[in-house]
Amino acid sequence: MDNIKVYAFVGPSGTGKSYRAQMVANENNIHYIIDDGLFINDNEIIAGESAKKAPTKIETVKKALFLKQEQKDEIRKAIEKYKPESILILGTSDGMVQKIAANLGLPQIQKIIYIDEIATKEEIEEARRSRVTEGKHVIPVPTFEIKKDFSGFILDPLQIFRFKGRDHKPYISEKSIIRPTFSYLGNFTISDTVFRQIIEHIAKKETNIYDVLRTRIENQAEGPYVYIELSVEYGVNIRDVVENFKKKILKELDKQTAMRVQTIKIIVKEIHINKEKTN
Repeated sequence: MDNIKVYAFVGPSGTGKSYRAQMVANENNIHYIIDDGLFINDNEIIAGESAKKAPTKIETVKKALFLKQEQKDEIRKAIEKYKPESILILGTSDGMVQKIAANLGLPQIQKIIYIDEIATKEEIEEARRSRVTEGKHVIPVPTFEIKKDFSGFILDPLQIFRFKGRDHKPYISEKSIIRPTFSYLGNFTISDTVFRQIIEHIAKKETNIYDVLRTRIENQAEGPYVYIELSVEYGVNIRDVVENFKKKILKELDKQTAMRVQTIKIIVKEIHINKEKTN
């Protein structure tokens, strides 16, 4: 931990920090970002849970600051595993980024970069307008991970291609735009079709599951309710199959959508008997 170079990117909420996070990291040769409860390596979330999933703004702040011990332990374990040379922490103030660094046991911040050093006054105002009028938040990770497997996608992809100076390499990035759970504009929802695609995709990889017979999604204020009916292979431990499938669904939905799934109920309706095996 003591050898990690810690940087910070600071700006008021809604000014475009997450939008420009990868660009700032790229310019400073940083491959790891801490933003809103997430630990990100280049284009992949490797630990943490999005603070934007929290049901209230107060809970969002708590998650973003890593106040809970289990949050701290998860991020610290990931940092020890990946051994980053440097980390960029995003926050709304000097005090916030310093608090995050202290909570995670990181060294003192060596350099703070401010949003008005990166973005123009007009760009900051446009970012604020989008936040206030449309409730849009950016997560600095791409959408390609889900697009390579699924035809549908719930979030708006934001692609960026720009040059920073004559001799600099082009900066290419893609981000995901979401509306958080607490948005006053309404709950962040997802279509039944996309949920079904994710669930069926996971089921196809499970040798003990023969088919997904039915899915039903109910969007509720506290988060979506998911109901699934399965056909499983004969001779398996049904309880183990269901629990394992449920854990994988929760993990994948969390990774791909940053949504707070309220409940997943799985019912085994059929037992599939492979006649070739029985013969």
